[in-house]
Amino acid sequence: QVQLVESGGGLVQAGGSLRLSCTASGSILDINAMGWHRQASGKQRELVADITIGGRTNYADSVKGRFTISRDNARNTVYLQMNSLKPEDTAVYYCLADGVKYSDGGYLTTSYGNWGRGTQVTVSS
Repeated sequence: QVQLVESGGGLVQAGGSLRLSCTASGSILDINAMGWHRQASGKQRELVADITIGGRTNYADSVKGRFTISRDNARNTVYLQMNSLKPEDTAVYYCLADGVKYSDGGYLTTSYGNWGRGTQVTVSS
């Protein structure tokens, strides 16, 4: 399994910004897609954004125009720049990796369901 370590969360006022990072560790050749999901208290986990190895991005409607996802393929790292944060963005943010190729020939279809600790984002009003 791939190990995903998220960081960068914190407490911020509405209208503020945060930048999340997630690095995948292991003997990885490349990762087809990486992304972010979030889960607010009492709610289901939802997709926030994802990005392919070629740079194609996808965003939830609720974050379009405010969040920007990017990645460093050489470092197997994905970022989420979050601007104009709203109280409804409060959640634990989790990283996801799809299509992980390992140097030993192994392949992981998806890390979905094997979540890391996540990083807490709290936006105060």
